[in-house]
Amino acid sequence: MSKLEKDPIFIKQIYNEIYNSTIKSVKYLSKVAQTYSIIGNVGEDMLKDYEVKKDEKKYNIKLPYMGREIRQLENFGFVRNRLRNINNLRIGFLEYFVDNSWIKEFEEKDKKKINSAKKETKKAKRILEKFGKNLDILVCHQPPFGFLDKVSGKYGAPKHFIGKHAGSKVILDYINKYQPKYVFCGHIHEGEGKVKVGKTEVYNLGVAGHKIIEMNK
Repeated sequence: MSKLEKDPIFIKQIYNEIYNSTIKSVKYLSKVAQTYSIIGNVGEDMLKDYEVKKDEKKYNIKLPYMGREIRQLENFGFVRNRLRNINNLRIGFLEYFVDNSWIKEFEEKDKKKINSAKKETKKAKRILEKFGKNLDILVCHQPPFGFLDKVSGKYGAPKHFIGKHAGSKVILDYINKYQPKYVFCGHIHEGEGKVKVGKTEVYNLGVAGHKIIEMNK
């Protein structure tokens, strides 16, 4: 662990940056329309009051309770690995998980992380199979492996990560098998863009990106 990761001032700064950007975005979007979100790989613990309390005690600092505030908002909700019918659209929401493909691509050696990835990958496969065919939209954190998922040095990634693919083969397999109409993802900020995988249109929205799709059902 670096000195910065132990520094209370740095910890508070990170908390505040994540809190302020998240709350600003969520409040804006939920005023425009009913808004849904999935959990990504940054800031999940900030949504849990008990985790925030632990850090407050650990670093002897006062921190914002993001989860508490978000839970009070109208027209907003997290969807955790569920299929929803929204305005006659079948939308599957798959939150972040560590895919075995990431473990292999980035040559992870930690046995705990490897075993955890195996469990998470199996769980993600089960969830996607439940979504099944005729899905209008898949909302997921990672891109499909090999598409809009290549790491560059643009956002400060470690040198040994550059040029590698951080997408998910589980998600790619699902797309190839069931061909949902659209996939919206993120995770790899420098992968922002659009690509077609078979008949599926995949959008990596990058950093604070957006895409408006009009669909008639």
